[in-house]
Amino acid sequence: MKMGVVKESSDELNTADAVSASETAPRKRRTAGDYLALTISTCGVGYFPIAPGTMGSLVGVALYLTLWAGSSRLLEANALTNRLTLLHMSTPQMAFMLVVIFLVTMAGIWAATRTEKLQQKKDPSIVVIDEVAGQMIGLLSGPFWLHTAWSIVTAFLLFRAFDIWKPYPIRKLEGLESGLGIMADDLAAGAYALIVNSVLISAYLLLFPLSG
Repeated sequence: MKMGVVKESSDELNTADAVSASETAPRKRRTAGDYLALTISTCGVGYFPIAPGTMGSLVGVALYLTLWAGSSRLLEANALTNRLTLLHMSTPQMAFMLVVIFLVTMAGIWAATRTEKLQQKKDPSIVVIDEVAGQMIGLLSGPFWLHTAWSIVTAFLLFRAFDIWKPYPIRKLEGLESGLGIMADDLAAGAYALIVNSVLISAYLLLFPLSG
């Protein structure tokens, strides 16, 4: 009889699934690559004892806002020098954020796959790079159009809600192989949060045009 490896989760409302131990690698001495994978996949908060997924989302918020603020300063300085319009600023800034999210996702797939093998668990709870990437997608809707914090808060809350609830097809995406499955469901949750938050922001701007 084959031993099962428990599928863990970070802040999810789902039962543990067992996978065959033959799908994971046997324990061995860790290499520099293993430690790099653990560093990327845990983002410094994966071992947090309470709600590591929520902590990962907060890392995603902090990373996103830091990069957004930094790129805004650079583009604004360039805009003043070259007399550029808002379009010249917003388009490259959005492209920059999308490239960052893509790179985080690709690194996350690799790191999560390797961490899963190291931990011998399906989707180990210490992996939170998926929450970081998903949260950053959700934030694509928000802080640039409003000079208020509520759009950031709603993006965070919506992402956590969709990540825990996992409406179709998010839960189906968990079945994808290794790191791809770990990342894909959170990316989809981020897309849900992006859509809903964009609708909320649009409604706010239409109803209160002088407040935006």
